[in-house]
Amino acid sequence: MSKRILFVLSEYGYWGEELVGPVEAFEARNYRLTFATPTGKRAHALPPSLDPQYVDPPLGRSVTTQDMARRAKAMDESSRLDNPLSLESLIPERPYYSALNHLREVEEYNRRLEVAVGDLLASFDALVVVGGSGPIVDLANNERLHELVLAFAAADKPILAECYGVAALAFARTLEDRTSLLWGRHVTGHPKEYDYKDGTGFLGVDFNMGPPPYPLEYILRDATGPEGAFHGNVGKETSVIVDYPFITARSTPDSVLSGELTVQALENGLRRYGW
Repeated sequence: MSKRILFVLSEYGYWGEELVGPVEAFEARNYRLTFATPTGKRAHALPPSLDPQYVDPPLGRSVTTQDMARRAKAMDESSRLDNPLSLESLIPERPYYSALNHLREVEEYNRRLEVAVGDLLASFDALVVVGGSGPIVDLANNERLHELVLAFAAADKPILAECYGVAALAFARTLEDRTSLLWGRHVTGHPKEYDYKDGTGFLGVDFNMGPPPYPLEYILRDATGPEGAFHGNVGKETSVIVDYPFITARSTPDSVLSGELTVQALENGLRRYGW
C-alpha cells in the first residue's frame, strides 16, 4: 500500500529545494502527499530560492542550480499547493489558564485533541516540516504543530524537519515535564556559521529582519542536552542526521538526501545515520 505523507509549510515562505527534495523522493516511490499550513493559506516559495543567481551570504556562492530553480518554480506555480489543510482547523487550541471554567475546557480540549491526532495518525505515515526562514515566524512556536509532532513521535512514525523547521521539534514538549522531545537525541540544523548577518526575509512583511531572531544551533544544543548532540557539520557539503523517529536536515543541499533517508526509514527500518 502506498505511504501517505503530511507536509507542513510556513505561510511566510518556504525554501524551494527544501520542498522539492522530499517531494521528488516520495513521488519516486508513488507516495501520496498532502500539504498543510498553519491557517490554510497557500504557501509560497521564498524568491531567492527560485533564483540561481542569488548568492547565499554566509556560503559566498549560489545554493540553487538552474535545474533546481526550474523544478522549484514549477512546483510553486502549480496548483498542487492550492487549498492546503489548516492546522488551525485540524488541531484544537489549548485554552488559557485564565478561562472561567478552565478544568472543563482542558478536559474538552484533551478529548478533541485525542480525536484529531488519532484521525491524522490513521491517515498519514510520516510528517515533514519544510524549511526556509518562514518557519521562524509561524511554525517554531506553533502549539498545534507541537501536538502533531508529539503524536507522530509517540506513534513511532518518522518526522523529517529541515533547516529552521527543526526548531518546531525542539519546542515540542508536554506541559507536564516541559522537556524537549529532542532531549538525548542527535540532530542537525542551521549552524551559527551559516546564519545571515543581515537580510533574513519573510513573505508578507515589509521590513528587513536582519539576522535571524534566534540562533537555531544554540536552541538545538540546549534542547538535546548532555546525552544528545547538535551536529553542524560545518564545512561539509551535506548534513542529515537520523535518530529515529527524527530525520533532521541542516539546509538547502540536504533536502534530497533527507527525503531519501525518510524513505529508507519507512521501507527498510533505518534508525540511525550520520552520527
